[in-house]
Amino acid sequence: MPEFCDFSFASVHRFVDPESGQSTPLQIATTTNGQGCRLAGRIRREIVAKLPKEVGAAVEKMGKLRTMTRASDEVVDSGLDSELNEDNGVTTPNFPVPIRGSIETSSETALRRMKWVAQVSEYWPLPRLATMTTEDMQNLLRSEGMEAGSEVRHFSGGILSPFSKGVHSIHSLPHPASPNGKILLVGSGPGHPSLLTIATHNALTRHAHLVLSDKLVPAAVLALIPADVEVRIARKFPGNADGAQIEMMEAAVEAAQRGLTVVRLKQGDPVVYGRAGEEVLYFRAHGFEPIVIPGVSSALAAPTFAGIPVTQRGVAESFIVCTGVGRQGKDVKLPGYDRARTLVILMGVARLAQVLKALRDEAGHEEGPSPMRDGPTFPDNTPIAIIERGSMPDQRIITSTLKNIIAALESVGEQRPPGMIVIGWSVLALWGKGDVGVLDEGPVRDYERIGEWLGDASWRVKDGLDVGWDVL
Repeated sequence: MPEFCDFSFASVHRFVDPESGQSTPLQIATTTNGQGCRLAGRIRREIVAKLPKEVGAAVEKMGKLRTMTRASDEVVDSGLDSELNEDNGVTTPNFPVPIRGSIETSSETALRRMKWVAQVSEYWPLPRLATMTTEDMQNLLRSEGMEAGSEVRHFSGGILSPFSKGVHSIHSLPHPASPNGKILLVGSGPGHPSLLTIATHNALTRHAHLVLSDKLVPAAVLALIPADVEVRIARKFPGNADGAQIEMMEAAVEAAQRGLTVVRLKQGDPVVYGRAGEEVLYFRAHGFEPIVIPGVSSALAAPTFAGIPVTQRGVAESFIVCTGVGRQGKDVKLPGYDRARTLVILMGVARLAQVLKALRDEAGHEEGPSPMRDGPTFPDNTPIAIIERGSMPDQRIITSTLKNIIAALESVGEQRPPGMIVIGWSVLALWGKGDVGVLDEGPVRDYERIGEWLGDASWRVKDGLDVGWDVL
């Protein structure tokens, strides 16, 4: 009898490969736990309709890539095969991996390779994953041209990860080449296509012959590029950021020398931790003065999407933007606590424990104040927000205090890169009825205002964008 049942059947859909018509491993099931069986079917249909038709094939190809990775000698010899099981626990594709050294053990090679496969799964557009060939997968897993200290001197389609839309080489691009090629260094904003500047939109849709994109640029932005324009995604696998940077710059110069207009596409603003400066100097040294097109920086846009003003009268008189990791993965010295200041940390979520240690580490070392921080210790009750995939439909905001933020992050499961950290009293300034008396009242009410903000909970999690952004 229904009243004695403790289960219900789900409404199931199995995806097929649109090319072969064969079933794929991907299934989606919805259930209302007996509260509306017909509604469960409708919800299932709407979910399926919103996903790319190639999503099942993408799952199938990723499965093949993982199988190839498991079978590699390095993974077998290192005993790290179980690490490839994504269902084993909470993971992040951006977890720090040491910079590639001149000599690597089989375990180090295996770990780096597995992290690269995880990043492909996280960042590559689904249609691109669905069209991977066996040769593409072999190119992904081989280490040719990526050894430490090697300098890539010749551009080859195999060096960069192609997101091809029918064109496989810059040598066969259909656009009429100009005698004078151009390089545009372009910021794509935080992620939402509506936040592209007109100049960036024109560069992508009207002027580009070749787009060299960083991996963080979302598929929704890449989808705006005309189908006859070649798009390549930087192969910035863990430990190879410098190598991938050289590859992209050399690819841009070679294409420009052929008379093509190259768009070097970066997320956010290219000069805010986007390595734009070194690219400007490199292109200039090779005879091309790039046009730099600013983008909306995620350092400002993501907090706004999260309802956090980086400056606010009575709360935050200034803000600092810094990185959570230095060159070649080294630690950086972070700013000290200033009650009237908001601290924005980019590229720090995967290193949250180290960041918190730097901020909370007490002074008292023999050599003086903490070497990890330039200034006073941050109080444990300082508000903090982690903003993941800011401005995108699957945006997630985790708010808590420095004391509880690690537990809060662990509670939500799989991380959603890219993420950023915002620290300071501005995090709670606009919550509910607002709290703009932080500076006037001083710290005497801090624990009380934390209680008013979080209630009986230790943290708060919010998924998705505010109502209205879906139509903008």
